Order: sequence, then C-alpha cells, then structure tokens
Amino acid sequence: MQGRETLKDKKRIVVKIGSSSLTHSETGSLNLDKMERLVRILTDLRNQGKDVILVTSGAIAVGRKALGLLEKPKERSVKQACAAVGQARLMMVYQKLFSEYNQIAAQILMTKYTMINDISRNNAKNTFGELFHMGVIPIVNENDTVSTEELDLDFGDNDTLSAIVTALVEGDLLILLSDIDGFYTDDPRENKDAELISCVEEVNGQLISMAKASTGGSLGTGGMATKVSAARIATASGADMIIASGDNVRNINYVLDGKEVGTLFKAKKTNNFNIMDYITTKQYQK
Repeated sequence: MQGRETLKDKKRIVVKIGSSSLTHSETGSLNLDKMERLVRILTDLRNQGKDVILVTSGAIAVGRKALGLLEKPKERSVKQACAAVGQARLMMVYQKLFSEYNQIAAQILMTKYTMINDISRNNAKNTFGELFHMGVIPIVNENDTVSTEELDLDFGDNDTLSAIVTALVEGDLLILLSDIDGFYTDDPRENKDAELISCVEEVNGQLISMAKASTGGSLGTGGMATKVSAARIATASGADMIIASGDNVRNINYVLDGKEVGTLFKAKKTNNFNIMDYITTKQYQK
C-alpha cells in the first residue's frame, strides 16, 4: 500500500479542484451534480472532526459562461471581468449547497502579496485557524480581479496556491483533483505506453523533467509541471500529496480509505522549512 494506510489518520486536509472538473465539457456550465457530491463529501469529513479547506478554480470559467464569451479570454482585463462576475456566482452555488448540509463555508481570496507580506501572511494564517476552530470550511481562490501577472504577483494556477495554503495552515494532506488520474512517465494522451507512477518518494530533478506543461484542456491553467511544483512545496512542508482524477469526486474517500488511487507524493519535510523560500517575486521579496 506504499504508506497509504496512514492517510485515513490525516487531520487537516486541503482539496483542490480545477475548472475542467467543475464544469461540463460540452457547454462550460457548472456540473451541479458533481459539486453537490463534492460538498457532501467535504462536509462529512468535517463531521468526522477533520479540518477541511477547498481550493476551487472556476471563477473565470463561470463568468465567461455568464457573459456569453465563446472562447477562453486572453486579455487580462477580460479575465478579471469574468472573474468578478464568476466568483460571486460560484460562491452563491457553494453556499447554497453547503447550507443544505448545515455546514458553514467562508470565502478567502488570496494574492501572492498575501503571502510575501509578513502581516498579511500572519493574518491569513490566523483567519484559517479561527475558521477551523469554528467548524467552518474555507473556500479559497486566487483573487483574479486584482492579481497582477506583470508584477509577478499572481500564483499563476491553483495547484501552486493549494500547496502554499497547505504549507501555511500546516496541513498534512493535499489532494489535487485533476483532469488526469495521476502522474505518468509521459503524457498518456499522446503516448499509449505511458505508465502511471503510484508512489513518488522524492520530488527530484528527474521527476520535474518528466512533467508536462499542458493539460490539453480549454479551461484549466495548471499542467503537470505545476502539479509537480505543488508537490515540491507540499511535501517539503510535511504534507503528503495525491494527484487523482476529478471525474469522480469520491476519489477523496478512496484516498482516505488507503486505496490505490492516483499518485501519492510522500511527505519529506525540509529542515527549517520556510514558505518564503518557495515564493518568488520580481519586486517584493525580502
């Protein structure tokens, strides 16, 4: 089982789900059935006494659909407009679904500046801690309406954001629900001989070189390279990480049952781990 039997004992779990896993590929509209199952599973984990964070993509995709844009926007101002519309709609759906299970959810929007500023970072950590104490499930997304790629102040993808959040809250498990069911020796869409790697003991240079930077989808922004980067951060902070298919959100349960689902990246905590060592900026890093 390669250490998976211990996953059931994880107490602080971060789950990231991407845009392509939240929407119908045919229309780009939200997959409400899948969202309802996701919310039910996360609430049940909370009912077991576990701390749970959901890092969700989808704001731009939802806004794009609401505004009637047929293609994925390329201009930053259009992306931010879509995010402004979509984030409100996305949270409305999440709040409605969580309320049906009598679970309180909170919205936390972050930018990289949240992390590189000592006061903001500490405030964010304290806020997460208080929400856990109150039994609330935080729903996290990057604040796309104000993030600034030109200043290197956005995370670029929610894989990286979810790993940084995991490190910030001292989580012990990060589950990335992806449009691919694990880490392969090559892109399985292009190479039929690509093999799934069940367990990764250490994120090293060879592994990084295997990672591919394209998901092949029209919605997601994070490819396999970003997931390996996320694994580097999460495992160094002391958390195990799983990449599993987002097609079936019950994979969350299967992971915590110790079943052979997806790829397990084993925690390998770095001595004197400092989250700032994994956040780079052009202008603001101390």
